Amino acid sequence: MGDVVSTHLDEGRRQHIAEKTGKVLGEFCRCYKEQYGVALFNSVRYEIEGNGGPQAQLLHRKVPLEDHVIYSGNLFQYIEENKKWRNRFCVVPHNYGLVLYENKLAYERELPPRVLINSAGYKVLTSVDQYLELVNSSLPGVTPKSGHSPILKCPTDFPLILWHPYARHYYFCVMTGKEQEKWRAVFQDCVRHCNNGISEDSKVEAPAFTDAIRMYRQSKEQYGTWDMLCGNETQVLSNLVMEELLPELRTTIGPRLKGKAQERQRTWIQISDAVYRMVYEQTKAQYDAVVAKCEQERPQMESTIRTDMDQIITSKEHLASKIRAFVLPKAEVCVRNHVQPYISSILEALMTPTSQGFAEVREVFFKEVTDMNMNIVNEGGLEKLVEYMEKLSHLAFHPVKMQSCYEKMDQLKLEGLQQRFDVSSTSVFKQRAQIHMRQQMDDAVYTFETLLHQELGKLQGKEDLCKSIQRILERVLKKYDYDSSTVRKKFFREALLQITIPFLLKKLAPTCKGELAKFQELIFEDFASYILVENTYEEVVLQSVMKDIMQAVKEAAVQRKHNLYRDSMVLHNSDPNLHLLGEGIPIDWGEEYSGQPEAESAADKRRRAKQVVSVIQDDEGVLSYEVGAEELLQPGSPEPREPKEPEEPDPAAPPSSPDGVQEIQEALAKESLGDGVEAEERLTNGTDATRESGATEEVAVVAGSVPGDVPTQGLASEGDGVHRAATASPAPGAEVPAGTGVQNAAPASPVPGAEVSSGAGVQHATPASPIPASPVPGADVPSGAGVQYATPASPVPPSPMPRADVPSRASMQHTAPPSPKPRADVPSEAAVPHATPAASPAPGAETPSPSAGMACHQPNDKETGEEVTSPGGRCSPLQPTSTTESGEGVQTEF
Repeated sequence: MGDVVSTHLDEGRRQHIAEKTGKVLGEFCRCYKEQYGVALFNSVRYEIEGNGGPQAQLLHRKVPLEDHVIYSGNLFQYIEENKKWRNRFCVVPHNYGLVLYENKLAYERELPPRVLINSAGYKVLTSVDQYLELVNSSLPGVTPKSGHSPILKCPTDFPLILWHPYARHYYFCVMTGKEQEKWRAVFQDCVRHCNNGISEDSKVEAPAFTDAIRMYRQSKEQYGTWDMLCGNETQVLSNLVMEELLPELRTTIGPRLKGKAQERQRTWIQISDAVYRMVYEQTKAQYDAVVAKCEQERPQMESTIRTDMDQIITSKEHLASKIRAFVLPKAEVCVRNHVQPYISSILEALMTPTSQGFAEVREVFFKEVTDMNMNIVNEGGLEKLVEYMEKLSHLAFHPVKMQSCYEKMDQLKLEGLQQRFDVSSTSVFKQRAQIHMRQQMDDAVYTFETLLHQELGKLQGKEDLCKSIQRILERVLKKYDYDSSTVRKKFFREALLQITIPFLLKKLAPTCKGELAKFQELIFEDFASYILVENTYEEVVLQSVMKDIMQAVKEAAVQRKHNLYRDSMVLHNSDPNLHLLGEGIPIDWGEEYSGQPEAESAADKRRRAKQVVSVIQDDEGVLSYEVGAEELLQPGSPEPREPKEPEEPDPAAPPSSPDGVQEIQEALAKESLGDGVEAEERLTNGTDATRESGATEEVAVVAGSVPGDVPTQGLASEGDGVHRAATASPAPGAEVPAGTGVQNAAPASPVPGAEVSSGAGVQHATPASPIPASPVPGADVPSGAGVQYATPASPVPPSPMPRADVPSRASMQHTAPPSPKPRADVPSEAAVPHATPAASPAPGAETPSPSAGMACHQPNDKETGEEVTSPGGRCSPLQPTSTTESGEGVQTEF
């Protein structure tokens, strides 16, 4: 923590922050204990009574991304400590954390990562103006004057900024628009996944937590949806504390900040981040303690519930009848006058973008399978099928291919309804719909995989294979249509409840809430832990509007609007035995059909981990500078040290990296003015790959490099033999499998952006799920973020995307996206020839090398089948490794 931050957060201020945090957490823990008993009762009741909902037609995969890397590649990061831009190698493992290494060489050598980022609660910005607008609004009254330099300058026109209302911000940039779009899709997928961080597999803790959050906020007169219900439980609670604490700190500390406007803004961001880390540490300890205490009492409580289930149900129904007689007349009038006229408008606003998104999911799935089938006709063979199926199996987790589906939800606008019903943002609905889309896509792909795998033994010849693929595709699409309709109708009912129930509770509060205390005497003391007046009151309010919501959705289905089906519809050609095929068991196409005589060890499997998103093949630009050789940061150094300036320039020394914006831009200008000979000899992706006995050797070449230059842009892909495990971080409390992946992990910090020394283990938390509320007979279980209301039949909504276990050392493929020079003779990703005119690019297609001699080419990516060769015909010698710069320190997130 800098001296300026320490000045404003003295011992007295820290003590005040701790007291305020403790007060908020104390009130929340009281709510949690109350809701824990109710959630436990609902869970046991659900277990006894069962679930009468419709059965899904598609199969569900349990571990979709095991041993896979989502993406990896190079980008520039702005280091706030020394105010310089540095090239970084970023890996996105299967747990959707962002892991930043010094360079690809550091990743290859299994060195600790520089940064581990849990992106829950962040927004992905692609414009400096957007970022400056948010920064200016975070500290009112402090705005830089026109003409003054802003808080951030980007050396390229393609920034990528991760903004958080409380935690530190992260600044990146790339060289081309195509790279920016890819990274933006990847970052958004990380945020989407990390936001959904409360495990929905938990039938007691998750609903107890989300109901306690909702009850606490309602006690503060905050009834609407909440954008910061994102991350794991500790992150959500930290956001809850900061929501109350930050305005007070802004009022007391803001006027005391010194310096220019941009310096005050930068100091305020650092103060906010420091406070957030303090709050996070205290929150984690206090929340873990209350959870442990409730778990200790659970066996006795569960025994009482099972013994007295009938009496508890009778007592609750008696209480509900008394509250219903008092509340229902007023609630029905409020529904009739203020809610009913708008239900159809809200539903239509929800249905259009959501149904377009699900239709796009269907179209993308159909196109991928059809292209695969057409290419198999031309290329043939089981090997090609295996190659295609390995790619298809992770289609749902390909951020770029799924982006066209997710973007449909950007059209969601509630217009005037948003202000009327106190909906602060539509982001909670967009995110929930996008998670449903991803889950439906993966279910469709996995069902297709399972059925095709079952058929393979019966097929004879290529023609039979293609006919079977077409037949299975049609069969899966019918199942997708049915499941898509079911999921969307459930989503519409949940969203309508999330929008209308908080509005009704706020409207009824002045006349009803004060009278609820008199109903407490109707509850037997022995059952007071499992029946709450407040929850029963909300169930009655929910019943008052549920009939109108169910009717509106039913009418839309009867009219077949947006391809919705009626609940009574039975799917023809249903497969009653489909779910007996081994649901959840993954199919390893490469291992099963590769013809390998011996089983691979776990280490071998990790080394050949596939990457879901192909590397960038872009002809628009190149990373034009490298990391300079600077002083190595010693392990455990508390403060970054500035590199020493040489007394006299050494002509034999390697060129240093331009750090400032102006220097970077000048370097880019000089690069573009280089003579034709040098341009011809320069490698477009900085990588030379030579194969000897199945291994790959990488030679990093940078324009104008001399011995001693630092290789920063090497590239490897799955199948090149250059695979490493990257450090991932487990969620708090998660079991950490030992003995896998990287040996050297960055030390974990329970808070974002904490500085730690290298060499320790890393903990990394995952993300938040939506709020389910107390069950109500006949109501669906809402699963979106914000205020949610559940039914007794399903106290916890089924998880559309169960949170994956987060290993401490996730297996990762070592792959970096190159950024070729703007040259006409370097084909881009889109330029790979198709196997047939109607099909998508054939994964086996290769781009011929312009030079017949010694070619410096990028390693082959088996996932895409693309092999891009360099336009130059000469290779530079292997460069020595570089030391890392010392101006950053090791930053970790949760």
